[in-house]
Amino acid sequence: MSGTQIPNEAQCLAALRAGDRDRYLCALLTPDHARGAIVALYAFNLEIARIRENITEPTMGEVRLQWWRDFLEGNPHGAAQANPVAAALAAAIDGYGLSTSPFLNMIAARQFDLYDDPMPDRNAFEGYAGETASALIQLCINVLEPEAAAHSAEAAGHAGVAQLVAGTLLLLPAHRARGQVYVPGDILRSAGLDRDGFLAGKERDAIGQVVSAFVSLGREHLSAARIHSDTLSPEGFAAFLPVVSVETVLNRAEKLGAAVLEQPPQAAQWRRQWHLWRAARRGRF
Repeated sequence: MSGTQIPNEAQCLAALRAGDRDRYLCALLTPDHARGAIVALYAFNLEIARIRENITEPTMGEVRLQWWRDFLEGNPHGAAQANPVAAALAAAIDGYGLSTSPFLNMIAARQFDLYDDPMPDRNAFEGYAGETASALIQLCINVLEPEAAAHSAEAAGHAGVAQLVAGTLLLLPAHRARGQVYVPGDILRSAGLDRDGFLAGKERDAIGQVVSAFVSLGREHLSAARIHSDTLSPEGFAAFLPVVSVETVLNRAEKLGAAVLEQPPQAAQWRRQWHLWRAARRGRF
């Protein structure tokens, strides 16, 4: 249903502006009729993605994830509708006929964030990306252009993995400070490193090899996403706007090498905004 009114759009936008500036900018470039729903999806993603940084022990995070799980399954706790993101998400799900399964899978995947277990291998990383970044892109397509959802799944899948590679590179300093390692274990092992060696940051040549291999994984999926997104309409393309900055992050990370442990490979905000605006006009990322 196009043009569905979504409550609390301004509050959700404000949360995005403060906590996820790139998706906030992407939301502003989304077609007017779907913007409220896209903002609700992005705000929900932000809510569950930042749980780890707001807790002191995993049990507290499990409780928060369970709150969202119960809400989506129709068993809300307390005044759920007083939560602006929950109310907006419920309206988006109802208004656009979205299945709750992708949201529940996203919550299940986010349990990984609560603990310090390292990412086992590339398959596990791609699976995690599929349930989080890729699923979010696909949900946005279901809002923007539902008739294109069936043939856009491959593009969304690859795009989400590429986006998660870039996001992981950007968050390496924060993850390292918390003792988290999202870089796949088989990539670490190929350079003779394990979780502790990577976090220690002393073997700079080996860490540089890890970064290079991880960047290659991102480029592989970005290339595949571009191939499979050739048939996207301008309407559906808006779902892929968060992927626009991926190539820049990968290029900067490769140049930084091991220094990404201390310095996020992030371009200036004005440059990111310009790239987003240009991509939205051209319909390509």
